[in-house]
Amino acid sequence: MAVADKGGDPRADLRRTTIETRYETGHVSLSVFRFDNDMIVTPLLPGTIGHDAPMMHFRRCQEDGVFDRFAGHTEDLWAKGRDVWTIPTAEVQRAQA
Repeated sequence: MAVADKGGDPRADLRRTTIETRYETGHVSLSVFRFDNDMIVTPLLPGTIGHDAPMMHFRRCQEDGVFDRFAGHTEDLWAKGRDVWTIPTAEVQRAQA
């Protein structure tokens, strides 16, 4: 998320979208973007920054395959996460610092 103005709420631009967003602090080493039966997974490796991490594209082709295992893991993370709109602005700003 980009901050529109210094000190502003970085969630402001999300209010104009229909993207569902959750915030989970217990697991920060994986980015997952799911689109029906396709998924893009980016594991953040120790000693690297985000843009140096590998990106993997999974497509659901069978039951209990790699896609389903990542989907189950991310569904657990989603359930534990908080809706971004319930997080106080000050806490969001601290996380962005």
